[in-house]
Amino acid sequence: MEKEEDSKIPRITEEDVNGGSDLQGESKKKMKKKKKKYYWMGCLRAESDESGNVDLTVDFPGERTEPSHLVVMVNGLIGSAQNWRFAAKQLLKKYPQDLVVHCSRRNHSTQTFDGVDVMGQRLAEEVRTVIKRHPSLKKISFVGHSLGGLIARYAVACLYEQESPQHSDDTCDKGLIEEPKERIGGLEPVYFITSATPHLGSRGHKQVPLFSGSRTLERLATRMSWCLGKTGKHLFLADGDDGKPPLLLRMVSDRRNLKFISALRCFKRRIAYANTSFDHLVGWSTSSIRRRSELPKLQRGPVNEKYPHIVNVEGPSTSSNHEEVRSVTNSNGSNNFDMEEEMIRELTKMSWERVDVSFRGTVQRFLAHNTIQVKTKMINSAGADVIQHMIDNFEPSSLTS
Repeated sequence: MEKEEDSKIPRITEEDVNGGSDLQGESKKKMKKKKKKYYWMGCLRAESDESGNVDLTVDFPGERTEPSHLVVMVNGLIGSAQNWRFAAKQLLKKYPQDLVVHCSRRNHSTQTFDGVDVMGQRLAEEVRTVIKRHPSLKKISFVGHSLGGLIARYAVACLYEQESPQHSDDTCDKGLIEEPKERIGGLEPVYFITSATPHLGSRGHKQVPLFSGSRTLERLATRMSWCLGKTGKHLFLADGDDGKPPLLLRMVSDRRNLKFISALRCFKRRIAYANTSFDHLVGWSTSSIRRRSELPKLQRGPVNEKYPHIVNVEGPSTSSNHEEVRSVTNSNGSNNFDMEEEMIRELTKMSWERVDVSFRGTVQRFLAHNTIQVKTKMINSAGADVIQHMIDNFEPSSLTS
């Protein structure tokens, strides 16, 4: 844990990992004796432990194939593991033998007010326990909705490590030097996918469409961000009281013991899904990691009839040669640092694929923030094609060991 950055973050104890239980004596002994529980959800095999964590796989008759790829799905603010249930099932239907899909339970309901750093550490510990339960795993991917994308970004920094290369006599004789292999929790990182995630925070710049660009409302929201606990301060970049930069700004560079950028960069693909309109909580710019001037003009109709609500797809790209103005000097000589510009500049030094989504023309457009995830199938079913697009872009070659 980084002492310089996170000295105020509470340690994750054994009791925390076991669902906050403070049982002692005989109760603890009983807990240790508990076995894993298995049950079926249709064709899906669900495995749960005493912590309440659930991993989904597909069970076949006869000898069971050991999956090699872990997909961790992370919920957003005041969410739960149930929010990803639809997507998890669809993912396993497409790739039944390759995957373990873990819908994170460690940060749910009001626990999502505890701060991105605390939740990121919880998720990292949760992922470590999942990896221990499945020794066949070799690869790992993350899918985060809304705040879950930021939590996942922090967690992968906690899980980031470099494996020292094993030198053979042949490589030494030839003078070849192998670079250290980058791993997340000891596994090969493949996909990092976010959906309606406020990568640039929610402060000003019309990043929260609900405020309709009103500077008065944006300033008021920043002052009232404490209503959402530590998380609110992180989202509105209002946590710099201790003399350090806001957490989201720190998360766009490698720190001493938390390699935020190195961890994110080591994934083979980074994909950002973003609502172009009707998302009242997370704006198009912050979720797609673009400057407002870089938002594309959309064509009428979908890019592909198979995905009627996907209106624009951009392949992997890094930042353009944008005029770099990092700070503006005021009349009194002080610097007014543009935090949003700095976050965009650093995050786009690595390639991102961007998928723009529009639910215009559907009744569910007013629930776009949840519809893009299909949080509840009954009222967010319009987003099923977005989930299908995400699943279809999981390349089989990246899934096999």
